[in-house]
Amino acid sequence: MGTTTKRPAAPPAPAIALEGVSKRYGDVRAVDDLTVTVEPGQTVGLLGPNGAGKSTTLDILLGLVRPDSGQVRLFGQRPADAIRAGLVGAMLQTGGLMPEVKVRDLIRLVHRLAQHPLPVKTIMSQAGIEDIAGHRVDKLSGGQRQRIRFALAIVEDPDLVVLDEPTAGMDVATRNQFWETMRAQTRAGRTLLFATHYMEEADNAADRILVMHQGRLLADTTPAAMKARTGLRRMSFTCPGADVGQLRGLPGVVDAQAHGDTAVLHSADSDATVEAMVLGGPRPRDLEITGLGLEQAYLSITQDPGGERSGSDPQPLGSLVTNKETTR
Repeated sequence: MGTTTKRPAAPPAPAIALEGVSKRYGDVRAVDDLTVTVEPGQTVGLLGPNGAGKSTTLDILLGLVRPDSGQVRLFGQRPADAIRAGLVGAMLQTGGLMPEVKVRDLIRLVHRLAQHPLPVKTIMSQAGIEDIAGHRVDKLSGGQRQRIRFALAIVEDPDLVVLDEPTAGMDVATRNQFWETMRAQTRAGRTLLFATHYMEEADNAADRILVMHQGRLLADTTPAAMKARTGLRRMSFTCPGADVGQLRGLPGVVDAQAHGDTAVLHSADSDATVEAMVLGGPRPRDLEITGLGLEQAYLSITQDPGGERSGSDPQPLGSLVTNKETTR
C-alpha cells in the first residue's frame, strides 16, 4: 500500500442517497425519517441549530452510527464499502491528530496506509499546507490543524468529502483561504457535504442547502431561493426619534428596531409600508430596501418550523419541506 496508483472511478449513482433514515437516543429523535439525494459534483451545506441532528446524520452517512431504520448508500454502495474503496473522505470535529510528529511525516504515514493515494506533494498542495510541512503538529494553530485534517481526508482522492464544521477555530483570513481551496475541489468534480454554523460561508460556497431542526428536514433549497422564500424585505432609513411601536403597526411590518436615528424594519409588503409612511407615518430619509440575508431567512425557518408549512409533504428542491408527519 501507499504506492501512487489511480483509484477506480466511482459507480454511476448518486453520491449520497438517504431514504427514510431515523435514529433515536432514548426519547430523543435525533434523525426523523430523513430522505435526501445528492448528485455527484454538488456542494451542499447542512444547516441547523445545536441538537438539530446534523452530526448524527453525518455519522450515519459515514457508517459510524447505525440508523434504527432506513437505507444509506454512497455511490450505490454501503458506507463501509464506499469508504474502503476510497470514494469517501471525511473531516470531522471529533478525533485527534498525532501530536509529536511533523506534518509531512503524518501525511506520509497515512499515505503509506492508503490503497490508491494521491502523491504526497499533491495532497499538501491541495490542502495548502506546504509552508507548515516541517512543523510539529502540536505547535500548530487551530486553523492549521483543520487544514491537516482536510489533507488527511483527501489522501485517496475521494469523490465525496464530508466536512463537519470545517472552519471551526479559523480566523477570517484563514477561513477565506480554506474556501478558496474548497472551490478548487468542486471545480475538480468533487462532491462536498459540509455542516456549518457560518451563514456567510454557506451562502457563498453551497449551491444547495439543507436545513434540519429537531431531526427533521425543514428546507432543501438553494441559497437564493431560501432568501427569497421568506418574502420579507429589510428596510433601513434615517428617522430621528422614531416610535418603534408606531413602526411595528405599519402595514406589512413584522419586526421593527431603532438604533439611534436609524430604523430597521422587516416587511412582508414593502410597497404598502412605504406608502403608509409617505401618507402619514414617520417620514423616512435615506431609505434602503434589500432582501433578507441567509441568516435572517434561516432564522425565520428554524424559529417557526411548523407554522403554515405544518402538515405538508416533502416538496422538491428549491422549496421549504417537512417530513410526512410534522406533528408528533
